[in-house]
Amino acid sequence: MTRRNKTKGETDMNDYSRGGFTLPGEAGYEKLTLEMAEKWGADVIRDSDGTKLSDEITRAGYRIYSTICIIREHNAFAQLHPDAQQQSFLCSKPLIASSDTLEIRPMEGYFAEQFEVNDSPEAMEYWQVWDRTANTLVSPEKWSYSAGAVTVEGCEPFHRYSVSFLAWRVWEEINMYNHTTNHWTSEHLRQLDPRHPLAWEYLKKWLKDWCESNPQTDVVRLTSLFYNFVWIFGDDMRLRSRFVDWASYDFTVSPAALKAFEAEYGYALTAEDFINKGLLQATHRPPTKAKKDYMDFIQRFVAEKAKELVDIIHAYGKQAYVFYDDSWVGMEPCGKYFPSIGFDGLIKCVFSGFECRLCARAKVETHELRFHPYLFPVGLGGLPTFSEGGRPEKDALSYWMHVRRALARQTVQRIGLGGYLHLTIGQDKFNDLIADMAREFRHIKALHEEGEPAALPIRVAVMHYWGPLRSWTLSGHFHETDNNVLIHINEALSGHPVDVSFISFDDVKQGALKDVDVLINAGREGDAWSGGDVWKDSGLVSEITRFVYEGGSLIGAGEPSAVQGGDTLFALSHVFGVDMDKGQYACHTPWTYETQPSPFIFAEEAIGKTEGIRVTSPDTLVLLEKDSVPALTLNCFGKGRAIYMGGFTYSPEAANMLLEMLKYLRGVEGTAAGKADDPLVECAWFPKNRVLLVMNNAETPVKTRVSCPAGSEEITLEPFETRFMEL
Repeated sequence: MTRRNKTKGETDMNDYSRGGFTLPGEAGYEKLTLEMAEKWGADVIRDSDGTKLSDEITRAGYRIYSTICIIREHNAFAQLHPDAQQQSFLCSKPLIASSDTLEIRPMEGYFAEQFEVNDSPEAMEYWQVWDRTANTLVSPEKWSYSAGAVTVEGCEPFHRYSVSFLAWRVWEEINMYNHTTNHWTSEHLRQLDPRHPLAWEYLKKWLKDWCESNPQTDVVRLTSLFYNFVWIFGDDMRLRSRFVDWASYDFTVSPAALKAFEAEYGYALTAEDFINKGLLQATHRPPTKAKKDYMDFIQRFVAEKAKELVDIIHAYGKQAYVFYDDSWVGMEPCGKYFPSIGFDGLIKCVFSGFECRLCARAKVETHELRFHPYLFPVGLGGLPTFSEGGRPEKDALSYWMHVRRALARQTVQRIGLGGYLHLTIGQDKFNDLIADMAREFRHIKALHEEGEPAALPIRVAVMHYWGPLRSWTLSGHFHETDNNVLIHINEALSGHPVDVSFISFDDVKQGALKDVDVLINAGREGDAWSGGDVWKDSGLVSEITRFVYEGGSLIGAGEPSAVQGGDTLFALSHVFGVDMDKGQYACHTPWTYETQPSPFIFAEEAIGKTEGIRVTSPDTLVLLEKDSVPALTLNCFGKGRAIYMGGFTYSPEAANMLLEMLKYLRGVEGTAAGKADDPLVECAWFPKNRVLLVMNNAETPVKTRVSCPAGSEEITLEPFETRFMEL
């Protein structure tokens, strides 16, 4: 990103110097806070975890956000009422019985500062011991618990046994992370469960008292709500993080919740409904009926309780914003209960374009992105940012390359930063870069306020098990899910001038394909994204077959529609013209082929290889092979077309390739929405303003021709430059 004087055909970036920016202030650094507020054009100052705002800051004429975490600021109450703390089911390490008696210590291997065993009579009702070798439940009469150990009698020698048990969570995970990573030294914070009656009454009173004591606050920024994403630590640094799932519901469990569920649904849940043979019910796996019911149960509970908090905040004349990325479980922004809460705004931390689209999609008045890197010494990946060896300006620019292309398609109202502002002292390159990014954001937002960017007449639907609930996401940020092919596709789609929706397999059976031009299915065999056993439903298979045969288009990546038990591994093999061989084709000769010229541009390095792919039709065109395995294929099926990719890795070139695929499948030209000849340059055409937004994704200068309905022009762009061209 470079600073340049305005030339003919460009709008003035200096017109967008203030507003829509939230700055983290810090008591003791009043002069710095006000200087950076001016430099970055802030209109709001917030506190961050571990910081406070002084009177000098709050009286400086800015709107004030105050951060509260409703469930983790109350250690005194938790110590008086330990049964009000949150819980989770855990599973012990499976042990081998070498005789008919076995002793198992359930907590062995877990981080003792995070969990404590709940051996209360109420909790013990839900404990289970399993013979994992035989996959049978051990009768309660054959085991006992005492002094931290379970003794199992009557074991089958050399079978594996494990204990599923309830544990108190005695250290809130985000506080725990900051202590272990960013060297916080404050008290270890615990968390309360709002399902506990005394805790809930205490929390409501605490919020009322807080609102009365903080008249300077305009916006109460709730650091999410009640239940954190699941993050289970181990006691061995070689396996410090044992399990992480940003969409798991395991931390919502308690005997009270299980009893309330049973009373409403008419059947009881057990520990095994959560433990799942020790694998847990990860979001990446298709859910059981019990999990789906329990999720809906928790979502309604969270929405009802959250609305009470929002009503309290509103009663004091303040707005209620929620931060999406910590204790957010049960308040999915695309869930059916989220709008009923009544939040005024949603704040989402972003590393990627798909996260911007997720935030912008939420049904709230104000959408705000919290940029990275966070103003902490160490980043989420464990690498230095604002410490020795760090280059925060490089990190910020790499994230901005993802974010700006998504903002070009769907904007938000605000951006901001979080953390310790004093870490910016001496970071002139970073500070200048944030100022430039803020001005570019304001300009993009202003364009959207005048009129939406032009789009191509292509309706894309991403199909997976979760459908709209997991729109624009899987389970976590890009750096936590980047080994999943679908998240790379989502990232590419986030900046494309096409209509994108997310549908479930049930939606397909109920007629959703009538509003779709291109259907995408991507994932691994058996996961929630590919679909797993849903592909045994002949009605689903025949509906998609009809869709393509009558003129629709299908893109598959990885192991789409893969399921065991049929005559093919890919249930849609007849549509793709390829299948996957895991041994079932032994003695069967595959079709031979020669690679063919591609009718669309593709980036070879962006396409992966899935072992075992074989051509199943003489009409299948192999456009790319890798190590003698078809990696990119095209099949004409009836009036429609299907493309198969062995894999897909996001890059600017890969994003351009996916757009070229979509245009080819639908027979659409790209200039109507703005187009650059160079694949590293992206455009967005705003017809109401007659402005062409041009973004160079290359770290080198690029000379290219850009085109839109107002004409075309050859231009030279500086590395990573954003240009606004008035035509």
